[in-house]
Formats: sequence, structure tokens, C-alpha cells
Amino acid sequence: MSKLVKKPLFNPQGDTEIALRRMIGGNPTNLNDFNNMKYQWVSGWYRQAMNNFWVPEEINLAPDKKQYPLLPPAERRAYDKILSFLIFLDSIQTANLPNIGEYITANEVNLCIAIQTFQEAIHSQSYSYMLDSICEPQERDAVLFQWKDDEMLLKRNTFIGDQYNRFQEEKSLINFMRVIIANYILEGVYFYSGFMFFYNLGRNNRMPGSVQEIRYINRDENTHLWLFKNIVNELQKEEPELFTPELKDMYREMIKEGCEQEIAWGKYVIGEDIQGLTGQMVTDYIQYLGNLRCRGLDLDPIYEGHELEPDSMKWVSQYSNANMIKTDFFEARSTAYAKSSALVDDL
Repeated sequence: MSKLVKKPLFNPQGDTEIALRRMIGGNPTNLNDFNNMKYQWVSGWYRQAMNNFWVPEEINLAPDKKQYPLLPPAERRAYDKILSFLIFLDSIQTANLPNIGEYITANEVNLCIAIQTFQEAIHSQSYSYMLDSICEPQERDAVLFQWKDDEMLLKRNTFIGDQYNRFQEEKSLINFMRVIIANYILEGVYFYSGFMFFYNLGRNNRMPGSVQEIRYINRDENTHLWLFKNIVNELQKEEPELFTPELKDMYREMIKEGCEQEIAWGKYVIGEDIQGLTGQMVTDYIQYLGNLRCRGLDLDPIYEGHELEPDSMKWVSQYSNANMIKTDFFEARSTAYAKSSALVDDL
């Protein structure tokens, strides 16, 4: 098993042979060479991510400013709480990804992590733009810091935050894997669940600018999820000791815990008072996501009978279809990036 060692920035004695490159525990030169990559999937990922560039202010939020005060109370409450949660997730991602990159010894993968970090910052910018556009300053701060006063929201943040802090406190291989799996849960379950609420707003012809912002963010998160799935799968090849039956059970239990918290959160924040959504619909969707994420890491499914996307939630995939995203910026110019079959499994 490779030892988890922070890579040096300047390393003249680093390995130059591609065959010696490793995801962790390698001896890198840190030279970024786009012509010689061990992990060939990086090339397509990098170009896809670069093509995703967007600016939050491109999207017109004037209709949202008018509609926000008129939302039904339950819907406005959910909007505020889910947005507050998403703000936290992207903020902690922006801060934590460089910590992961310090121990990734494949330079091409670190290029991907650098792009993801930038995109998470763009997402934070988009949430600020949303709040500044629809809220008065005092309302903005109330949404931004809801996690300080909402016990359920703080619990949600704590599950992921504790995993990240544990790695900060002890840079062990197991804690590294925990933070990688926590990242995967955040990208593949938490974000998708939050996006689902906004897409339901879109189905009801409400908050169109917010929905469009979320679609752009969702497009980025598809690539982030695929990146970390590939990191885990490469580690499984290179570091089989990190994937013993006992450790795989631990990773699976982490995903299950994330799903159970997401289901409880959905019942709390959405409940039965949101037009177009029910608690059962949310539960079925999260259980489907949990199985899908387990399958992506070659883990046993968690929830029996939830292997397929629920019929009642197929509209979520239609809204999040990355190849159909458009904006009214400069007469609705298309911003769809090049299609990539590699990402289909995670849409």
C-alpha cells in the first residue's frame, strides 16, 4: 500500500516515465505535459470542463425578483433552506479540493482538480448573484447563514464537514479515502437532490432565472462527479488494499448515511406542501441515486427495488440534460458543450 505523502512542489528527482505515475504515493515532477498522460480519460474530461465556462451574470434574474416574494410560504421556505445548503456545499468544496490535490501525484488529475476548484468558486458566485438579485440585504444574510440556527441544516453540513476536518487533522490513507467518498456523496447525492427542487420550480413556471443558474451548475457537477468516480476506480486498481471487503462496506455505509440524511432533509424541507413533489417522490429519487452511486464504485446496492430512475422523477433528467442548456444572453446563444457519452451514466 502506498504511503500517503504530501508531494513536493519542486522535485528534480521526480519520475518522468509514464508507467511509474500513480494516483497517490508517486514521485512526480509536477510538470504539466498535455501530450503524455497515463490516465487517458483525463484528456476528454479536461476539454469538456473547459468548454463548460460560463458567467452567472449572463442569466436574467429580473423575473425571479418579482416572483420570489410571491412564492407560496412552503416553497419560499424550501428555496431559502436548499439554497443555503448549496451555498455551504460549494464553499466547502472550494476550500477543500486543494487539500486533496496536495496528495494526488498524477499531474494530469491535479489539472482536473484545479478546474473543479475554479468552477466551485463560480458556483458560489452564482448563489451570491441569485441572493443579491432577489433579496434585500437583511434577507440575504438570513439565507446565507441559516445553517447557524437551523439544527437540521447544521446536521447536514456536519456530516460532510467532519469528514473533511478529519483528514485535516490526520493525513492517513483511510482518512484520504473517507474524504474522497464524502466528496463523491456531496457531488452525486446532495447536489442532485437540491437541484431537483429547483427543477420542480421550473415545472411550475416559477423562478426561471434560478432554474437556469442551477442547470449550469448541474452541468459542471456532472463532470465533477465523473472525475471522482474515476479517481476512486483508478485507486481500486493501484491500491487494492484500500478496497478490502471491510473497507468497501465502510464506503457503502457512508453513501447510505448520506442518503438517509438526504431523505430526512427532504421530508423536513419539502414535506407534502410543495406543488409537484411529495415525500415519497423524494425518497424514491434519493434511494435511486444511492444505488446509482454505489454501482459507479462497484459497491453493492443499498435499496432493493430502486435500481431504475423512478417514473415519477424522470423530469429531473430532462431538466438537467447538459446538452440542451441555453440562455437568453445575446439572443439565446447555445452554451451546450460537446456531447460526451462518458458522462451519460451519471446524468
